[in-house]
Amino acid sequence: MNILIVKLSAIGDVIHTLPALACLRRCYPEAHITWVVEEAAADLLTNHPAIDQVLVSRRKSWIRDLRRGRIAAPLREMHQFLRQLRGRPYDLVIDFHGLLKSAVLVLLSGGRRKLGYDSLQEGSGFFYTERIPEDMGKHAVDRYLDFIRYLAAESGCGRKESDCLSAAPLFTIAIGERERNRVAALLAEGEALFGAGSGEGGEGTSKAGKKGQGRFVAVNPVAFWETKLWENGKFASLCDRLHEELGIGIVLTGGEAAPLERIRGQMRTKALALGGRTTLRDLALLYRRAALVITTDSGPMHLAAAVGTPVIALFGPTDPARTGPYGPGHRVIRRPLPCLPCFKKHCETKRCMREIAVEEVFAAAKEMLETKGEGK
Repeated sequence: MNILIVKLSAIGDVIHTLPALACLRRCYPEAHITWVVEEAAADLLTNHPAIDQVLVSRRKSWIRDLRRGRIAAPLREMHQFLRQLRGRPYDLVIDFHGLLKSAVLVLLSGGRRKLGYDSLQEGSGFFYTERIPEDMGKHAVDRYLDFIRYLAAESGCGRKESDCLSAAPLFTIAIGERERNRVAALLAEGEALFGAGSGEGGEGTSKAGKKGQGRFVAVNPVAFWETKLWENGKFASLCDRLHEELGIGIVLTGGEAAPLERIRGQMRTKALALGGRTTLRDLALLYRRAALVITTDSGPMHLAAAVGTPVIALFGPTDPARTGPYGPGHRVIRRPLPCLPCFKKHCETKRCMREIAVEEVFAAAKEMLETKGEGK
């Protein structure tokens, strides 16, 4: 049996689909599973044990090149990608994305069964041969698992499906020697700053010396939407208090160096800034070794939750019930404003994020760190 998964982006959405992939492999252990993904999230799927082939769509790069007048190279790459997409006779194609760009790939794949949501968003539903209801009241992880429930009802997976869906969702991200060596080297840079250990677990215990020595908090202050951002000055104040009052190291993460340097420039204390220096799999391991991750509503938030590290998530315009950090042990900080969730990418006041206080985030971090330190 040949199965094609279409889930192109974003980072958090791809992470949310991983439990459905695990159950799909459980139901169809002999199947050849291919996943089509865009460049930004492709690293998450590299060497995944449940995937036989990853096809990377460079759609954004192709569009950018074409707009710049570069015609031959992107057309050649697109042709090669389509040949790969159609190179296997798919018995089943599942569109977890549910937009026009994904539905077009479902159609072009030539798959026999084309399964997607019945929401008809951007007309995507017209491209499928089978549809399931899309329950937007569920978290995305559980919503994607609905595809597996539908398939199991008519596939005869039986006990395998029942066990998989009743167990804790499995977020597998393949971590290899390269990631272990890379993260160890990065955290070694922090030893001179705050004594961060780079061993497994990231919680090097010390009976002597500064309280919290060998532990660190990872702080992700970036997000693609401006309405999801918290003020740089507040992040700087929070990091200073965490280090000065709790004696814990601070690691700043993000896709680019500049936003982190602006925060670090407002801090009294030192922090290890890793902007643009980690792959997604590096970041997964780094977060796994952190004592706590404090983050905006973003892909890294979902990555931290997926590897099982406690998360404090600062939420503004979006709905944490649908896309908050998945699983127990996390904390969402959000103002109870009547306009939320608004899902706006632009807002004149940004009141929902502006009214989150440093003291509230610090108190939550202190409580969670002390609880974890006591082994509760």
